[in-house]
Amino acid sequence: MIARGVMLGPDQPVIIHMLDIEPAAEALNGVKMELIDAAFPLLKDVVATTNVVEACQGVNIAVMVGGFPRKEGMERKDVMSKNVSIYKAQASALEQHAAPDCKVLVVANPANTNALILKEFAPSIPEKNITCLTRLDHNRALGQISEKLNVHVSDVRNVIIWGNHSSTQYPDINHATVKTTNGEESVRDAIANDNWLNTEFITTVQQRGATIIKARKLSSALSAASAACDHIRDWVLGTPKGTWVSMGVYSDGSYGIQPGIIYSFPVTCEKGQWSIVNGLKIDELSREKMDATAKELMEEKTLAYSCLIDD
Repeated sequence: MIARGVMLGPDQPVIIHMLDIEPAAEALNGVKMELIDAAFPLLKDVVATTNVVEACQGVNIAVMVGGFPRKEGMERKDVMSKNVSIYKAQASALEQHAAPDCKVLVVANPANTNALILKEFAPSIPEKNITCLTRLDHNRALGQISEKLNVHVSDVRNVIIWGNHSSTQYPDINHATVKTTNGEESVRDAIANDNWLNTEFITTVQQRGATIIKARKLSSALSAASAACDHIRDWVLGTPKGTWVSMGVYSDGSYGIQPGIIYSFPVTCEKGQWSIVNGLKIDELSREKMDATAKELMEEKTLAYSCLIDD
């Protein structure tokens, strides 16, 4: 997708740096061969390496897909401590070797907290340049609405994912609209089923990742890659007028969410910068759900910092 211009547009040449661990070096080289064999006009060079310094050298955009997955019988703290050490090392390499304006997107779970650790150990990268992926959840919410209404997914816009990229996230459709034959109307009015919207819709989006793992025996691949491209494309090239997207960003206290955590907000992007959409009306149910996911992020932060002390 990156080599085809899906992420940065059809006119932007790219050099792809790929980093993997030593045991995967041979497979990584195979991916490099395939990229070369595809003869993509935009692909200027491919660097495939197991050396973190070489991988981070001069990069403008870093998409962090590597992390330690939770395995059966593992406690949250075990997963967190493994990811803390991975992201601490990655952060130092980016801090020292990436381009000064490097934009970072963390995909690997726990994405919000991995991004927070990265921010902590890469102090010279501006905090506005460190984000995590909730666009996958945003796209999942759009997909559910478009299926329910039997409309094209591009006719639905302005859903919001609040909070953590976990099962406490809150997919909010209170400000979402859909294009119909009678013009634009609110998704809530178009669906006219509050019970479905306030229960099944929310849990379907929250649990979608787990449902896919159950079906495929592997976690989301295509949809996650596509969402990562969407996230970077909108961040770099801007969001369409009148549309916002969901991004996990460093909280500035907007909507009463405590600063100091990476939280998913609705944002618009222009000239390579994102801004939180402010002034949206928040009802009681939303407030409760937004606070619950913020609470989980504060707990994750405490857990992550305790792993740092144990280091």
